[in-house]
This record gives sequence, C-alpha cells and structure tokens, in this order.
Amino acid sequence: MTATDDTRLLDRLRSADPTEREAAFVELVDRYSQRIYWTVRKLVVSHHDTDDVVQNVFLKVWNAVGDFRGDSGLFTWLYRIAINESLSLLRSRRSGLFASLDDGGAGFDRIAGSEGLIDGEGIERALARAVSRLPAKQRAVFTLRYWDEMPYEEMSAVLETSVGALKASYHHAAAKVERWVREEWSGSDFTPTLDETSDSEE
Repeated sequence: MTATDDTRLLDRLRSADPTEREAAFVELVDRYSQRIYWTVRKLVVSHHDTDDVVQNVFLKVWNAVGDFRGDSGLFTWLYRIAINESLSLLRSRRSGLFASLDDGGAGFDRIAGSEGLIDGEGIERALARAVSRLPAKQRAVFTLRYWDEMPYEEMSAVLETSVGALKASYHHAAAKVERWVREEWSGSDFTPTLDETSDSEE
C-alpha cells in the first residue's frame, strides 16, 4: 500500500460518519494486522501474548486516531504503538520467562516449541533463543532490522531514536546473538551475563 492509500484511510478513520469510520477501521485491521502480528510475535514469542498486544494496538489506534497529528505515516504510527506495547510487556516480565538465566532457556523452548514458532532443530532454534535473551529495546531493534529488513530511517521514525544510535544498538545486538549462537551450536554453556541482558545496556 502507498502513502496516499494510508492518507485516504486515515481521513476515513477520522470521518464524522460512524459507519465510514467502522468500515475504515476494518480495512486497517485487514491491511496491517498480519504484519503487526508477526513483528510482535518475534518479540514476545507467545501466541496468546501476541494476540493481546495486537488487540491493544488496534484499540489504541481506534481511541487515539482523532489526536494523531500525522507527524509520521499511518503505518509508522501503528508500528510504533506495536513496538511500545511489546516492550512494555517484555519489561513487565523481567522476572518471568526471559529474565531467568538458570533454566538454560527451558521456558523459551517450551513456549516456542509448543506453539510452532520455530522448528525445534538447528540454527533457527539457536538464533531464536539468542534473540530472546537480548534486552527488550535491542530485541526490537534486531527484529525490525534482521527479520523485517526495515531501513534504519524508518526504524528511526518507529523507535524515535537516531539512526546512529540504532546502528550501534543493532551492531551490539548482532554481535551478542552471533556469539551466543556459536556457543550453543558448539555445545558450550549458553549463559549470557546479567549485564548482557540488562535494560541498562540498551
């Protein structure tokens, strides 16, 4: 979809006609829900959590579209809300699934394996486990750049961070992921340090 398409859709979402607004909202969900879902899923892993986040994203859009000033494109705004909702969830779970370094990734393996997020074998599994250990913001940066192949300029608009800072964050994230994957693939003990998974490192 083009920026012009999004502009027209945004105009319809702001329509005074409730029927037109509802139709535009249904179109918005149809157009972007799958892309938002898979970006969120790579961040939070659990299908149930992802569904909750995606629902919250579109609920926030519905409630806030009248206040959206259009400083960025509609798609960028959606992505920004999705990333922020995902980061909020991840940070609220710091004491849960991904915070513990004592279970060897068993919590991640259980959820990712049972829900079919990864095939359970090989390098894909090691990569997914390594990314799950990144601090929340670095995980978002890595996901948008590596899996979604989003340009840094667009990432800057989504994450409201400078291109230079994003490049540095991705470089650090990629270096950690590569090291952790190599360690796991070689049979080494896959145990990141607390500093490597801390939000203070973001």
